[in-house]
Amino acid sequence: MAAPALQRSPSSYHRAVSNSTSAASSLHRLSGQRSLTLHYDREGSASYHVNGIENGAENVDPSAPAALELFEKDPVFSKFLSDDFNAAQFASEALGSESASAASEKLEEGIRLLEKQLRNEVFFRHDQLLQQLSTLKETESVLAVVRAGVEGLQGSVQRVRSEIAEPYKQIKLKSRQLNSLHDTVELLRSVIKALKRLKQLKELMDSVNAKADLAKAAELFNEIETLRKEADLSGVEVIEEEVPWLMEVGNRIRTEAMNSLEAGMEALNQAEVGSVLQVYFNMGELKSTVEILINKYKSQAIKSVSTALDMKAISSTMGGGGPGGVQRSGTPQLGATSRAREGLWQRLGTCISQLKTIMLAVWHLQRVLAKKRDPISHTVFLDEVTQGGDPMLTERVWEALVKSFGTQMKSAFTASSFVKETFVLGYPKLLALVDSLLDSIVRETDVKGVPPAIKPEDRTQLIAALEPFQTAYLAKCLTRLSEHVNSMFPSTVRGSVPTQEQIGRLILRIQEEIEAAKTDGRLTVLVLREVSKILQLLAERSEYQISAGPDSRQVSGPATPLQIKNFTLCLHLQEVHSRLSTMLASLPPAASETLSAAMGSIYGVALDSITPLFRSMVEKLESCILQIHDQNFSSDTMDYVEGEDSTSKYMEDLQRAITLFRSEFLSKLMVGSSSAAMGGESICSSLARKMASRVLLFFVRHAALVRPLSESGKLRMARDMAELELVVGQSLYPVEQLGAPYHALRAFRPLIFLDTSQLSGSPLLKELPLSVVLHHLYSRGPDELESPVKKLRLSYQQYSLWLDNQGDEQVWKGIKSTLDDYAAKVRARGDKEFSPVTFFERLSALAHEWVSHIEQLIPGIQNCLGLQHVRSLS
Repeated sequence: MAAPALQRSPSSYHRAVSNSTSAASSLHRLSGQRSLTLHYDREGSASYHVNGIENGAENVDPSAPAALELFEKDPVFSKFLSDDFNAAQFASEALGSESASAASEKLEEGIRLLEKQLRNEVFFRHDQLLQQLSTLKETESVLAVVRAGVEGLQGSVQRVRSEIAEPYKQIKLKSRQLNSLHDTVELLRSVIKALKRLKQLKELMDSVNAKADLAKAAELFNEIETLRKEADLSGVEVIEEEVPWLMEVGNRIRTEAMNSLEAGMEALNQAEVGSVLQVYFNMGELKSTVEILINKYKSQAIKSVSTALDMKAISSTMGGGGPGGVQRSGTPQLGATSRAREGLWQRLGTCISQLKTIMLAVWHLQRVLAKKRDPISHTVFLDEVTQGGDPMLTERVWEALVKSFGTQMKSAFTASSFVKETFVLGYPKLLALVDSLLDSIVRETDVKGVPPAIKPEDRTQLIAALEPFQTAYLAKCLTRLSEHVNSMFPSTVRGSVPTQEQIGRLILRIQEEIEAAKTDGRLTVLVLREVSKILQLLAERSEYQISAGPDSRQVSGPATPLQIKNFTLCLHLQEVHSRLSTMLASLPPAASETLSAAMGSIYGVALDSITPLFRSMVEKLESCILQIHDQNFSSDTMDYVEGEDSTSKYMEDLQRAITLFRSEFLSKLMVGSSSAAMGGESICSSLARKMASRVLLFFVRHAALVRPLSESGKLRMARDMAELELVVGQSLYPVEQLGAPYHALRAFRPLIFLDTSQLSGSPLLKELPLSVVLHHLYSRGPDELESPVKKLRLSYQQYSLWLDNQGDEQVWKGIKSTLDDYAAKVRARGDKEFSPVTFFERLSALAHEWVSHIEQLIPGIQNCLGLQHVRSLS
């Protein structure tokens, strides 16, 4: 059977292949259908079951596997199931193999199997196919009915269309005619209205009150122009004939309105400006007119500034660039400097006046715009001109003015040496001109309820334009003052001291600089800063010249040359400080604050130059007073005879020392202007006052420490105090002006003569320090009551230094310790009639308030002092 199969013609084989291709597609279609089972027997013959029905049998097996499943497992048929099956490739492989005939038979068998599977499917789905066939027939009949209905509907639509088309054409035609008629009527109405307004405008312009009714004419003109634009009246002969006359009237209205506006602005007449603005509002040209006016003022301001600083213009006014004129570089020729400078200042003054006029005019315009309302629409004119967030008119003009002024000033500073020199030397005058402009604008635009022409921050903008000239002016000021200080202390001469004449010239120069800047508070502060630098320099140079050796502190003989040098520096610095303090009294507080540090430096250096000398004098006087403890004030045999010279030796030494200080030192420090007040008192007077106060208090302190003190000793001490008061008042300082130290000396003299029982109620206690009273009471006590100075094992000088460095609480502790020791001695003695413990307990309880309750302590001290009487009684 294979041989005949191999002998088939190629065409028959190709048919087989095509059949195989169709079989493959059939396999795909049957993939979702019922299963087909294919079996092969041992001889290779195939048998199949369709849904359980064997080929040719009546019984069907629904659970039999489908043929398609077998095809998927078969190596030959599975190729037909792939999506990328290629028939040409399959045929080529089959022809190239040795079993092509077998493959062909297998394919034919598969085709037969598929055909049987199809017949089986038809068999099983017979009812469904019949049902679908009947459904198709019904659908065809329904479609025929629908088709007939659609044809009828189309006929009806054709009839309706033919009936409506003609009326629609008529309506469209009539509507177009009506629209044209309406446009014609509106055009005629606009023409009639325009002609009526033209007639009214002609009558108004021909009347004698045409100028008075300028706002009405502007309103009519605007209505006519609006009608011409909105209704498009171009081409209408009756209107076109009037257009030239209408344009002429418009120009006439604008010209007359502008003339009136300029006159009103020049006179600052609010009523006239408001009426003219109403004209422009009626014409619909208010915003554009205001814009033109603002630009005009901007141009005027810029031109005014540039003209003021134009050296060529200054040259032309002085006769050109010939002899006496101005050269190209901006520097006047020889002999023309003063005239050129005068011309520059005159032109700048004119410029300032023009800028003021411009700003006032713009502010006036802005004010009228803010107040004026249209009587019909009630629209505020300013809202019509500016939108929300836009800068005000004055702000726009001021910004342009400041920008132009700053640019021209910077250009003049760098391009013209003449302008630079003129404005630097005369900067106070330049600043005064600018300040006068600002002050006058602020003053004249300060109207309640109306924003001013310039804000406070706008002032600094114009002042900032002068900054280059200000910097140069301050630099020159510093240079001029520095030259004076450098001439006082030349580097080629060591240890030189300025002369009185040099100091006077420096002070005069400082006063001139301050007086030149006095017109402006801000400039005054800036100049004072430069003066402060100079004063600091003067203080530093003077400090280097102060002599600090032993010779500068000696007080035993005449003044040494080094001391004289220090005196001279002190007097010069006092002079500077005194005269500048007097001058600052007339200046604002900010000026004094600016110079406070420098003035403090001057005062400090002047003080340092003589403070060591005064310290040495005080030490010398204290050493003289300490000799009081070497005197005998306890003897009762020394008789005091009134009128006889019984002054103590220590007091004689003290008097000689004070007299020497007065003649050799204080007299040289209190001459001429040095006596002038420095804040009320000179340095020397202040130090002399402190020295006099120290001497009186020091004497009272050590006089209180003297013990024992007999009646003759009291008289002698009183005489010493009188001599001390006399010599201090005559040679150091008026004692009546010393205050508390003088009152303490005056109170201590009668206190020593009071009985102990009289102390507690004496008003003299209020004039004395409590430590003085307590120390004096020791002079009235028994010998076994040890003094604090003895208790501490200190010398009187050491104890005095200890008192200077300790507070009242420490002083009281030292005194209390001596009282406690004395009480212990009394208790050890076994005294039973007097109990000092009670007294000391009470005294301790009052210790924390002993300063304010001195009267409460005195009785206790008296009781303590009375212990000697108790002892004698026992």
